[in-house]
Amino acid sequence: MKQNIGTYNAVLRITGGLTLLAYSTAKMAREGTSGVQLGLAVAGAQKVAEGITYYCPVADALNLEGSKFLK
Repeated sequence: MKQNIGTYNAVLRITGGLTLLAYSTAKMAREGTSGVQLGLAVAGAQKVAEGITYYCPVADALNLEGSKFLK
């Protein structure tokens, strides 16, 4: 697995992922677990993992290696 996103993109993914994870966890604590909140928590955790590893499987599948947006 090689790195295919840049540092700025990784930081944005980590920040957005943690925000999504915190929101969904707080919502589950208040209202109980539902499929939507569980899905948001999984999506947030995935974004955090992508940011930490500097690897995005979607960008890899679409061959966006040289994309200006990802660097």
